[in-house]
Amino acid sequence: MRVIARRTLREFIQSRAGYKDQAALKAALDAWFDEVRKARWTSTADVKRLYATASIVTADRIVFNIKGNDYRLVTSVDFEKGIVWIKWIGTHKEYDRIDVREVEHEKS
Repeated sequence: MRVIARRTLREFIQSRAGYKDQAALKAALDAWFDEVRKARWTSTADVKRLYATASIVTADRIVFNIKGNDYRLVTSVDFEKGIVWIKWIGTHKEYDRIDVREVEHEKS
């Protein structure tokens, strides 16, 4: 899969500077990125085979649990084109305050 907006992940990791779990978060996001980049998903069933805890919100909106569910990563997936767009990342607490169906990546 082609992952769009990796910079969003890097910026989020940088924003967590000073937090004791920053290194673990970076490792978890790097692992997620590498796994998804190598994946050849054609449907949500393929996603669930690799990520059983992923939440399929709509046909194209998928939420991944990161670092033991401490963080949530919201994506939009176009299976035909093989593209995963990173829409939002934050703590589980922050996730509870967003509308996962509508949230979009904020450009700096």
